[in-house]
Amino acid sequence: MTLALVRTRALDGLAAPEVTVEVHLANGLPAFTLVGLPDTEVREARDRVRAALVTSQFQFPQRRITVNLAPADLPKEGGRFDLPIALGILAASGQIPARALAGHEFCGELSLDGSLRGIRGALAAALAAGRERKTLALPRVNAGEAALARGVTVLPVDSLLALCAHLSGRSPIAPCAARAPAPPASVPDLADVRGQLQARRALEVAAAGGHSLLFFGPPGTGKSMLAQRLPGLLPPLDENEALESAVVLSLGGGFDAARWGVRPFRAPHHSASAAALIGGGSIPQPGEISLAHHGVLFLDELPEFDRRVLESLREPLESGMVSVVRTRRRAEFPARFQLVAAMNPCPCGYAGHPAKACTCTPAQIERYRTRLSGPLLDRIDLIIEVPAVPFADLSARRAGESSAEVRARVTCARARQMSRQGAPNARLDAGRVETFCMPDAAGAALLEKAMQRLNLSARAYHRVLRVARTLADLSGDEHPGAVHMAEAIQYRREPGAR
Repeated sequence: MTLALVRTRALDGLAAPEVTVEVHLANGLPAFTLVGLPDTEVREARDRVRAALVTSQFQFPQRRITVNLAPADLPKEGGRFDLPIALGILAASGQIPARALAGHEFCGELSLDGSLRGIRGALAAALAAGRERKTLALPRVNAGEAALARGVTVLPVDSLLALCAHLSGRSPIAPCAARAPAPPASVPDLADVRGQLQARRALEVAAAGGHSLLFFGPPGTGKSMLAQRLPGLLPPLDENEALESAVVLSLGGGFDAARWGVRPFRAPHHSASAAALIGGGSIPQPGEISLAHHGVLFLDELPEFDRRVLESLREPLESGMVSVVRTRRRAEFPARFQLVAAMNPCPCGYAGHPAKACTCTPAQIERYRTRLSGPLLDRIDLIIEVPAVPFADLSARRAGESSAEVRARVTCARARQMSRQGAPNARLDAGRVETFCMPDAAGAALLEKAMQRLNLSARAYHRVLRVARTLADLSGDEHPGAVHMAEAIQYRREPGAR
């Protein structure tokens, strides 16, 4: 047989389209031609495959070899095509039975000694193979991740030689069984935070309703410490959410099967570019906002980020999706993240501090604060001052509530929201805000006064209503009242305002 067909999967955003590797052997001078829109990494597969076949004691055909990766109009990238190319050459040259390749899909990068290295996007490939009821063979390092997908048989492969022995029937490979991941060893506990009662309350409200949050205050007051404890307050992910999060993390190559169902916490440095935060590249890759899908994105030193980078957050905060468009590629990635940010009140950090004098001029403070545009601040639900902690609070032996205690209330409040409207309050559109979040008469009168005095925008109006709805859910009330509305309004405070 001089022609062999092997099935594999490419990556195209979150999708894993099927690719057919066609291998043809012809008479003529020895050559190895690879076609089908491969990138540099894929073209280099010729040398990896040749070395892997030879070191695995197979015969490399001294013939004219043509490998086509179909469809030809789909760009191919990465080393994931090494394994199917090698199997195609072996099947076309009669060194393994071609019929054994039926019903299988293969992905993997070959080392020169024939062993397999891990690949990105194994979970996306497994989901696609499961829909086709195919058996997926891939490197052992990716097998635990791929086995999380339902309806797919995963073969964990150590080397090309071991896989060929399996296909020839000499030494079968046992399928990988999905294991229940162990719970994380430890998470930061809210009980470690001393004082800061208002900030702790805001953190609970943000967790209960899925709201975005901005802490501002002088250095060393616990802003980062508070933000790091938000994932421990959030309800556990359901199976669909955990799968969505895992698929995106798998595309970035950073998914650990032992962390299945754990909400991601991403904290990029303030020097991050727009492509790193939003996603990009010649072949679009997910950015930090997508890697934080169904988790927390923490932006410390918020005004130190490039303004254009921050402005690029505005659309994903509203839509929960980001579309990365390049000349020849377009990809959409989910970005339903919860934003938590922290900032100082001025460049030196001590504007308004009761004990330390600020060394900044009014012009410097103004420039610093105007790095955050009004439209961006308008999209943040809760803005909280985190003042210096008194010595009495720091030295107190009695800790505050633990994360477990707060999470119990958050979970109850979130359950009310899901049973009432099927989504957290922060995700309600304007129409459903009018249906589910309208206050009683006293609350409506208070909101009307706040709109006039604080000059709130229409977007801020809806955000106040969503936060008030969350406060009512936490207290078990059916409708937001004046108390809930008053607390929600005070969370609309501008950073540095007195």
